[in-house]
This record gives sequence, structure tokens and C-alpha cells, in this order.
Amino acid sequence: MAGLSQTQTLSQHQVLAPQLQQSLQILQVPMLELRNLIQQEIETNPTIEMETTEPSLEDKQREHEEFQEEFDRLSKLDDEWRDYMAQSSSYSARSAEDEERRQFFFDSLVKEETLQQHLLEQVQSCDLALNDHQLAELIIGNIDERGFLQSSPQDIANNSGMDAEDLNRVLGIVQTFHPVGVAARDLRECLLIQLQRLGKDQSLEFRIVERHLDDLGKRRFPEIARRLGTTTEQVQKAANFIATLDPKPGQIFASDPNNYVLPDVTVEKILGDWMISLNGDQIPHLRISNTYKDLMANDGNGNDVKDYIRDKIRSGKFLIKSIHQRQQTISNIAHEIVARQREFLEYGASLLKPLTMVQVADAVGVHETTVSRAISGKYISTPHGVFEMKYFFTPGYQTADGESMSNTSVKGAIAELVKTEATKSPLSDKEIVEILSQRGIPIARRTVAKYRTELNILPSNMRKQY
Repeated sequence: MAGLSQTQTLSQHQVLAPQLQQSLQILQVPMLELRNLIQQEIETNPTIEMETTEPSLEDKQREHEEFQEEFDRLSKLDDEWRDYMAQSSSYSARSAEDEERRQFFFDSLVKEETLQQHLLEQVQSCDLALNDHQLAELIIGNIDERGFLQSSPQDIANNSGMDAEDLNRVLGIVQTFHPVGVAARDLRECLLIQLQRLGKDQSLEFRIVERHLDDLGKRRFPEIARRLGTTTEQVQKAANFIATLDPKPGQIFASDPNNYVLPDVTVEKILGDWMISLNGDQIPHLRISNTYKDLMANDGNGNDVKDYIRDKIRSGKFLIKSIHQRQQTISNIAHEIVARQREFLEYGASLLKPLTMVQVADAVGVHETTVSRAISGKYISTPHGVFEMKYFFTPGYQTADGESMSNTSVKGAIAELVKTEATKSPLSDKEIVEILSQRGIPIARRTVAKYRTELNILPSNMRKQY
């Protein structure tokens, strides 16, 4: 039998203290998440309270008596204590005015109608037999958010035990519903339904979609013209009309959540100079409750009680300090961004300067990772719109005359060239490279192709107008 042996290894790894983890989390989360985080801390730490309007002496006395009574009863500091303090009306975070404003906001929200609800309402308004009504609901249940039928009528019939012929007949009824083109089995059928509803079922557009949709997608207009016995110019005109149709009719009802952006920083020009202000009004102002300070000074409370309160007060002070540090760090970074991007603030994205996190970190006196955390999910409001703070951090190019130019500015230059090009002879990537080189911007052809793709600009052969 092999003998047992013991080995000892020495390894080194970094473990962040819980308070440091909390501090990093507070720095990194966006403002709305920070509000939720603070609310959770208030509910679990009874020594923290929000700074609100000063209550009357009567209210103070009553609250103190109610609190002292419950404090004596829960002196064992069990879970019931924490639940009680989290639920206690004495520590409500909202005033009556705040609650009224909040309720008004929820009452004002409009419930959005889904595509399925919209279609089912149209089924109700149709004079359908009971069996057809059920078939229509079955079809609508198989329509995706784009408005397309996910399964074929035959598959639906096989899975449901319904008659396939009846399903196809009811499908034709559903395809007459709004939005036009809904319940189509593919893009070709979706576009054909829309053309039929427009009375163009004998048109060139209809024939192009029906027979040459793949060639249309690749803009092979001369080839389509040759096969249909017409001119390239007529195909171009028809393609322009087809482009006005909706390839995803159901998306007007898509249930994408509304994303609201609350800027952390606002930049405004005041008396000829750019000034920044932190939107700290959305962050609750916290303080340590005087009640617990008094309890700490009360000799009648045992050591266990004092130790518990001392620990909570220490945790609360660290939370308040972390919030202040977060705001100060964001402010310092915002000041540095404004100092380096004044031309952007004056004239827009075309004059955005290259900027790295290392440069800002050195100027502010923090580590690069701190800058990365501080700008994560944060937004800054400028005269040119609201931007994510990371938008201002971009590498760039050194022009022939020694000027620095950001990638965003180069993309803007490419977009402007394409916008003003001759439609019958669009610029190739090679020609764009040559024009930018003449302007003193050295750039590779593959980089132009990459930026063009990011800008959703088609290749030159697919931008050509006949």
C-alpha cells in the first residue's frame, strides 16, 4: 500500500474585503441602480435614515416612545428586530408628497398593446364560426414578434389535430388583418400581401418580388431587367418602391422594454465657459440616526446591544463615504473629459479627440480600472445630446500635420463622403482611402471596410443607382 504523504504549498491571491467590494459596486452601478442599492441598505441597516423635512416635537416624542418600547422587546437582536425596523413606519423613505407623485406616475403609464392582442381583437370583430374562431386563435398563437408565421399550416394541423385545409382557409383571413403583411410564412409572401393590398398584383414590383427576390437583395438590377424584358431604370424605380414596404410588420407592436437614461452629469455653457453639474438630486441624502447615537451613549443598554449598533453605524458611515467618493470620482473624470473635448462641445462629433482611460487616470490620480468602473453605464448630457461616458474614450489617428483625430471623427468623414457621392458612380473603399489620405488621414482599406460596415453602409456595387 502506498504511503501517505503531506505536502505544503504557498500561494498568493487577493481577496477583497466586503466593504471594499461594496465601495466598488457603488462606484460602478448606474444612478437608478444606486438608488435601489441604497434603499436595500436602509431596509437592512436601521441606523441609516434619509434627510427629510424636520418632524414636529410631538411626532418626535411619539416616535421615540414607540421605538423605545419595541427596542426593549426586541433586545435579543434576532431576525424579528431587523424585519421590524425594515418595516417600521418611523423609517419610511417617502413623504406623502413623494408617494402622491409616484402614484401619479404609475397612473399615467399607458399599457402597451401586443401584436397578439391586436390580432385577437380583430378576430372578435369578424363574423366567424366557432371552429374558425378557434383556428384563427391557433394561428395567431404561432405568429412571432416580427409578424411572421413560425410554423407551416401543415405542422400546426399535425400538432393540433385540426384540418390542414381549414387552417389554410382561415390563414387567408388572418392575412387580411392589420398590420398589412402579418401572418406571412416568409419575406416574399409578406411583401406580396402588401403589394396586393395596394392593388399592385399585376405590377413590375410584384413580379420582381415573386420571381427575383434574391437578385433584388443583391441589387442585380441589370440581370433582373434582362429576365423581365424591361430597363434597368424601371427596375431601379420598382426597387425604390419595394424598399418602402415593411419587411417586419409585427415590430410596431414589439414588446421591447422602454429604457430610460438618467444622465449622471450635465455639461452646459455658462458665461462663455463649460461647466459641469452632477445630477445628485436623484441620490438620497443619508445620515446616521440621532436615535442610535443616543442609544450608544445610554449606559442602560448592554454590551451586545452597543456592539450591534456600533457595527451598524460603522457600516452606515462607510456607505455614506462611498457614495461621496463615487460622486467625487465621476465629477473629476467629467471635468477632465470636458477639458479635453472642448471642440466636441462647441462643434460636435466631427471634432471628437482621441482619449484613453490611462490619460484620464493619470490626470485624476486614480487607477485605470477605477476610471473604467466609474464610467460604466454612466451618461453625460451635452448640447449635442446624451452620450454614454465611454463614448468619449476612443483611439485615433495622427494626421499628416500632427493633429489627433478620433475614430469617431474618421467614421463621420467616411459617412459624409458616402452621403455626397455620385449615386451613379459610388465611391469604392479604395477611393475613400485615397481621399482621406489626401486630407492627411492615413488609413488602411480594410479599416475603411470595417468602419463602413459599422456605419451600416453597403459596398459600392450595392449603392449604385441606375
